Amino acid sequence: MSHAKALEELERRREKALRMGGPEKLAKRRGQGVLNARERIDHLADPGSFTESGLLARSDRPEAREKTPADGKVTGFCRIDGRPVAVASNDFTVLGASSAVVNQKKFRHIKEVATGRGMPLVFIGESTGARMPDRMGASGRAIIGQDPREYRRLRETPWAAAQLGDCYGSSTWYACMSDFVVMRKGATMAVASSRVTSLAINQPIDKEELGGWKLLTGTSGLVDLATDTDEEALDAVKTFLSYLPGHRNEPPPAHPAPEAPKTAGRGVLDLVPEERARAYDMRKVIAALADTGSVFELKARYGKAIVTSLARLDGHSVGVIANNPMFKGGAIDADACNKATAFMVLCDSFNVPLVMLVDVPGFLVGIDGERKGAPGRIINWMNALSLVTVPRITVIVRKSYGQAYLNMGGGRNSDVTAVWPTADLGFMDPELGVNVVFGLDRDDDPEEFDRRVAELARDSEPWDLAELYETQDVIDPRETRDWLGAMLDIHRRRLTGGVGEHLLRAWPTSLV
Repeated sequence: MSHAKALEELERRREKALRMGGPEKLAKRRGQGVLNARERIDHLADPGSFTESGLLARSDRPEAREKTPADGKVTGFCRIDGRPVAVASNDFTVLGASSAVVNQKKFRHIKEVATGRGMPLVFIGESTGARMPDRMGASGRAIIGQDPREYRRLRETPWAAAQLGDCYGSSTWYACMSDFVVMRKGATMAVASSRVTSLAINQPIDKEELGGWKLLTGTSGLVDLATDTDEEALDAVKTFLSYLPGHRNEPPPAHPAPEAPKTAGRGVLDLVPEERARAYDMRKVIAALADTGSVFELKARYGKAIVTSLARLDGHSVGVIANNPMFKGGAIDADACNKATAFMVLCDSFNVPLVMLVDVPGFLVGIDGERKGAPGRIINWMNALSLVTVPRITVIVRKSYGQAYLNMGGGRNSDVTAVWPTADLGFMDPELGVNVVFGLDRDDDPEEFDRRVAELARDSEPWDLAELYETQDVIDPRETRDWLGAMLDIHRRRLTGGVGEHLLRAWPTSLV
């Protein structure tokens, strides 16, 4: 074949692959206000930076070759905010982006390159699952499981997943292996479709009930964030990656610190009520301490007793774990334990220092918590905290009671601790303690009750902790931002790559 004819053939094949599932299917998506697989990459990537890998790939089954451009999955490499990123985008217009032999080779290749060359990996999910009839029978069984490392994840590089349609099979698996999952409302994520599930259990199943955003961001916690559009979801992926390095042996990227006034963080004292039992919004405290506009909360609808947020302080990434008095007084339940542990794994894996803001009355006790394995979740959290190698900075804002004192960084579970003068430290609320220890209610004998409360409250003030050097400082709340900046500057000075190998290998990515 002459050069001219060979080049003509190359151009013909490229054009055919780029037509994806055809104009009719693409037009239907546009009518629904949904981006196609290539438009999603265009929105995610810096303009003109995408280099495709496997454009001319097709199904290995002769009868499917002409209808499988790029074999239903668009893979390659791009730049996001100037940094290299590997990306895989499912093309639902081609056989529902079903997983098959050839497109799984493409996935495997970009995973290997991303891991070996130290770059984040983004999965854009929308898939019907395994391709049928390819996976049926003995021959189908022989296809799967050929690479025992396919679902192994050691967190060498950050992974993010955007679930932007019906996501079953591999789209679900890769999301559950990712560090961050965002979902467009209206999309679904489950082991199998509602139709397959209905047939399997012989009862009708609504797809939103099976794997909609409310379930996944609230009940199961498998999804970090839900958005209204594809574009918002992809923007969230870019925001998430901006806090993390490309590889676990690198520090997180430093961003130009906004010009903060000398009074930055001074208003934080006004956000916390003087009354010990009065609720307030800890998110406002976090926002007051962090760089303006830098707070990015994860799993806001799950484990609500704990707030987990990525943020920046003086341009540097930090991970914030804070109690939430707005939800059940901040008492920590089993879901909140899962959430905190997963967040510590994320931060430790990618060299993001931890800041803990403490106002905790203890753990939420009850039958529901025991059924969810709360004791095991509490100890998992403690085990993770003991294995963390990134700096751990703790500020006790108000209450810190019982075992939760240790889980929230008390004792030797932080590199440095400070307390506000308003801090209240003890095994439990003194008024509750009087009832437990002495069987006494205020109505029984108000004078004796108050005397016993004062007795149990003894040594619970911050001065007592400071005198024993169980805290490094008692600070003016208005100095918290400055103190955190100084401590992070000191404790951040360590070699990267010392990431907690035990944590890295001990916990799966998913919460459950």
